[in-house]
Amino acid sequence: MNAALALLIVFFALSLGLGLWARRGKKMDLEGWSVGGRNFGSLIVFLLLAGEIYTTFTFLGASGWAYAHGGAAYYILCYGSLAYVISYWLAPAIWRYGKKMSLLSQPDWWVAKYKSRTSGTVVAIVGIVAMVPYLELQLAGLGIIVNATSYGKISTTTAEWCGAVALVAYVVVSGIHAAATNAIVKDVIVLVIVVILGIYLPLHIGGGFEHLFHHLDGDGLPAAWSHNGVSLHLSEPGYDMGWFISNILMSTLGFFMWPHYFGAVYAAERPKTFRRNAVLLPLYQLVILFVFFIGFTAALALKSAPAGGANNALLEIVTQELPQWIVGLVGAAGLFCALVPGAMLLTTCGTLISSNLYKPLFPKATATSTSVVAKASVPVVALVSLYLLFQGGQAIVNLLLLGYAFVTQLLPSMLASLLKKNPISAWGATSGMVVGALLVTWFSLDSAIYDKGVTTFGFLPSGMHHVAIGLVALVANIIVMVAVSAVTPRVRPQEPVAAGA
Repeated sequence: MNAALALLIVFFALSLGLGLWARRGKKMDLEGWSVGGRNFGSLIVFLLLAGEIYTTFTFLGASGWAYAHGGAAYYILCYGSLAYVISYWLAPAIWRYGKKMSLLSQPDWWVAKYKSRTSGTVVAIVGIVAMVPYLELQLAGLGIIVNATSYGKISTTTAEWCGAVALVAYVVVSGIHAAATNAIVKDVIVLVIVVILGIYLPLHIGGGFEHLFHHLDGDGLPAAWSHNGVSLHLSEPGYDMGWFISNILMSTLGFFMWPHYFGAVYAAERPKTFRRNAVLLPLYQLVILFVFFIGFTAALALKSAPAGGANNALLEIVTQELPQWIVGLVGAAGLFCALVPGAMLLTTCGTLISSNLYKPLFPKATATSTSVVAKASVPVVALVSLYLLFQGGQAIVNLLLLGYAFVTQLLPSMLASLLKKNPISAWGATSGMVVGALLVTWFSLDSAIYDKGVTTFGFLPSGMHHVAIGLVALVANIIVMVAVSAVTPRVRPQEPVAAGA
């Protein structure tokens, strides 16, 4: 057994142990299991909301896109910062109404605001459909990381199965507490590893930052870039300014529409936590720059494409250039990057299925049976994600963009519900979301569109031809929502939830 594999096993056991231990002294009814009894402090909420910054998408997807697509990767740095600014007003509004109405899940918001269980069911289905590829992303990244950093001793498939089993075990036992406990370890180890690698590799291999960017900006481009039209500018075919702007906009609008973010917001003890986080989290996200530096260094230094594709760029250069014990720590960081958001996703899926699919079908169900259904659905969702992954997982960035395209369809009716006099009816909200989700599904069936997450509009100005499918669907969503609301009765006026209060 090499040092890297030994460290991977130790940190995997640590993650599993922390996840199981997290339930000690906690009330494990559905509220305690899903939103932590609504008493998480500022640090825990900060780490849960920061979970999107450090996932396998960031660890592998961001470095892989920097390696393969150059400047197009910068969209990853942009949308999170913009979304956290929006959260300054949006998150307190969600928290206040959620606490007032004792909401447990994202669809509960639509049920309460629109007085419609049908709307809640649609939101639950859209949320689950969006989260499955996101969970698939985490498991795919986990397999890649463990296989590479164990030097092939553990196969990708074995790693994915082990990760899924661990997730199911501690999510069923501890729920959101498992994610919260592991999040502390995850952010510390990832922050240290990413910053060190992002500084060391460009200096050690790239000849320093000036030399690295001098070459990447056109003077001696990597062969893979020059052959494919890649650069630090948006010059690659299909990844033009339209692709860049529309995906930033779509991801910004959809950032807080993920069902597991509603769970993290509900779990907070007080609303002022969100304003502090809105200031700090964009700064925290700057660490992603170091991930880009690693990807750029790999583009310059690797003589051939990484085995397994661009997602492996970071791991390829790390295993080639660094000693085994450091490789093991990199693998451990990647392990936590997959397991923590994976736990949040599974907890949220269980809550949606029990509260918003099972409970409406069986309104007389007891709190105990609803809790049992939530936990029993966790292994089912994990198995579905594994099945889809084994059928042929896609590029990590594509999986996330598909998820964003779906959850963005929830935004218009959610924002309308914050108004003092909501002009949107339950039928309008539901119809708009259904049309938007169906359009995203239809677009995704075309592999040429799915590969980049955009569709082409030839009438737009040069450089703006490619538009994110989620935005196209969002426009149709809004048109249908407004049109249907004009001919159907809206919900009765309600007391507003002041976002700035």
